[in-house]
Amino acid sequence: MSSTVSPSHFKDLLDAEPGDVCTRSLCSYDNESGKYSLHAWGRQYCIDPANETIVTVDNKKSLHGYFDLFLIHHLLGAQALEPTGEWISEKDMPGGATFFRGPHAVPTELITGVVGDDLDLFRKMCESFGGTPLGMGDAAYSFTITDRVPVAILYWVGDEDFPAEAKILYDRTITEHLELDGVYALMVSICNYFTS
Repeated sequence: MSSTVSPSHFKDLLDAEPGDVCTRSLCSYDNESGKYSLHAWGRQYCIDPANETIVTVDNKKSLHGYFDLFLIHHLLGAQALEPTGEWISEKDMPGGATFFRGPHAVPTELITGVVGDDLDLFRKMCESFGGTPLGMGDAAYSFTITDRVPVAILYWVGDEDFPAEAKILYDRTITEHLELDGVYALMVSICNYFTS
């Protein structure tokens, strides 16, 4: 059982129509086992709503526990929309400027705490995570988290006035696929990936 996912989310997925889930989220479904399969950030995940489990099928190291929460939010909420290619920040999302504060602040200090002012390290890490270079910041990479959810990570090295800074951007369609708590689960997973 996934400790970060509420049983009610698994029940909602169990009650959903598999064909609709697959069309919206671009996952697949096995009628015999009742399990969903979703490719997410370079890994293949098996989601079993009846047994309340989410596991990688290739035994790769799991991402942060919140990634399970993101995955099930994605299956439940994704819409059949292609990415627009237009990047927004969490503050551009409806309600985001208020939501992503205090306990829901984006923990990008986890990234800067590892990378510091070493742009080469940032580039190597992003490339090892499957990133594609972008022409933003001092360095930036885009990632296909799922086919519906691309993100970008921007990085600036520090100077005498400002410390190093990392920022996560999202395709404008993100709020069509996820509620803000689902976006937060993804944010936390991304930031913690740099510490693993």
